[in-house]
Amino acid sequence: MAARSKNLILVGAVAASGPALAAVISRTGQVSSAQWVALNQTVGGRLQLGIPFSEPCFSIFNDDPVTPNPAACSAVQQNYTDPVFRQEHFGAYMIASLFSPQWETCQSSAVSEGCLLDLSDPSNPQAFEGVDCQNGNVPPFYIEIAGPADVQAALEFSEETGIRLSVKNKGHDYKGRSSGKNTLGLWTTSLTSMSYSEYFVPDGCESNQTYDAVTIGAGVLVEDVYAFADSVNRTFIGGYATTIGTGGGYWLGGGHSVLSPVFGLAVDQVVEAKVVTPDGEYRTANECQNSDLFWALRGGGGSAFGVVIESTHKVQPQVTLQVADITYTPNSGNTFDWYQLGVNNTYQWGLEGWGGHYESTSIVYVNPLISLEEAKVSMQPAVDFALANNGTVVIETLPSFFAFFTKYVTSAQAGVGPEITLGTRLLPTTLFSTEQGRQTLSSVINETLQFASPYIVAGTPFLYNYEEGTTSVTPAWRDSLWHLSISSRFNWNSTLEERAQTYQTVHDHIQPFRDITPDSGAYFNEGDVYETNHTQAYWGDNYPQLLAIKRKYDPNGLLDCWQCVGWNGPQDSLYQCHIQLSTAP
Repeated sequence: MAARSKNLILVGAVAASGPALAAVISRTGQVSSAQWVALNQTVGGRLQLGIPFSEPCFSIFNDDPVTPNPAACSAVQQNYTDPVFRQEHFGAYMIASLFSPQWETCQSSAVSEGCLLDLSDPSNPQAFEGVDCQNGNVPPFYIEIAGPADVQAALEFSEETGIRLSVKNKGHDYKGRSSGKNTLGLWTTSLTSMSYSEYFVPDGCESNQTYDAVTIGAGVLVEDVYAFADSVNRTFIGGYATTIGTGGGYWLGGGHSVLSPVFGLAVDQVVEAKVVTPDGEYRTANECQNSDLFWALRGGGGSAFGVVIESTHKVQPQVTLQVADITYTPNSGNTFDWYQLGVNNTYQWGLEGWGGHYESTSIVYVNPLISLEEAKVSMQPAVDFALANNGTVVIETLPSFFAFFTKYVTSAQAGVGPEITLGTRLLPTTLFSTEQGRQTLSSVINETLQFASPYIVAGTPFLYNYEEGTTSVTPAWRDSLWHLSISSRFNWNSTLEERAQTYQTVHDHIQPFRDITPDSGAYFNEGDVYETNHTQAYWGDNYPQLLAIKRKYDPNGLLDCWQCVGWNGPQDSLYQCHIQLSTAP
């Protein structure tokens, strides 16, 4: 039996790692071992084998018998749902407090090609004994990116050999954009530099044009940048999970925050990006140079326009926050009433500056604009409901956003959950500011509760003083109050038909929200995998300009990802592991 190693071992001019490596090379087409060796030398030995996260538990890997690694398998089993542990492994994928390991697998196969364990019992031998663990959708080779030269080498290699590329940061991906069967993966997780400047001048701009800003590498964890900003008495606008890679796809797709109602989206904070574009150039993009690229990056989404190496973000002064943490005990008779309470009060809460998360049993909101007494008055309707339904109420003042994050996100972060898919919609202000709108929305929510309980993020830039046309996200963000999602799940051993039905059902159940918001859109990072008319939903009237910029910087179409700007469509072999639904665009 062969032993496995993720490191590419070089013996003279030949790559050798036993049958496993030979099989990988054969699957990547006409690229020889010598070409892989040459690439490895070019990138300083950072070319590695892409190994699925749970592979150490299996005795068959890519059709070949192998020797399981009991110690590594035990670590995987014990930490199977731990997002911090998973983000350290190239072959693992997840979404914050959710799960999405299906993107490690080839979901379109009758028997899903991959190496998933049983989420309910990772030690369940039925998942791995006698089972052929396959690479599935995990790239067979990847480069741990150390700088722009590595990306340039990968782009040149792709153009010469035809090997497609995929780009991964931490693996937070609902749509399979950061994995790809038989691709060469570019892993930006190690780009973790951070610095602060009170008077940052974008390159090429006038010296009197300054920003209070932090500069971060693409792979910096959001928890780390929050702590860093707090250490200099500043507030960084970012995501709501410790393991988000802040400098990559998060802001490229827009990036909502519980502070967005007051301070804007993450993309509104970006003042400069350094990126390797698909034509191989390492460019600085800001309002003074490569301004078209700068506009496209701020919301264009995914890796369509290049691989970000670092980005610079405006920061806010350290803010005192009022926090409302309210829960109630749900039953068959009060869940709809809870959602209706949210519908009826959201417009006023939005005007007052509240942002946060509203779900079927609780609300966790923050507000940087009002006093503690004002917060108590504002939240009284939710307080009364909770106390009347055996709930709990905490309304308190915290000295900084980092203090809030540590108490309510870091300390409360649970293990990632089951294989999941979701559909979302941005819900415009008119659904909350008029009686007719509230009635319409409440009716749709009531019907939806028969299938799933919506999860709602009040993370739209409702009060933010946005300068029209400065970012490329859908304009629907600017006139919405809720980012609403519904989700469903399947299991490690679900059949192809069950997986397809799960995606189809979620798609169908988000449709009523599309129907009542025909002029709105969706959040690119968290949209339906099979979003209807996705270019309109994610970018609106910005799409034609985005497409023109894409073609300018990527004339040969080297970078592509699912529903990204300029994508080749679902029939492209790059998406062979995506299930082809009748609703697919």
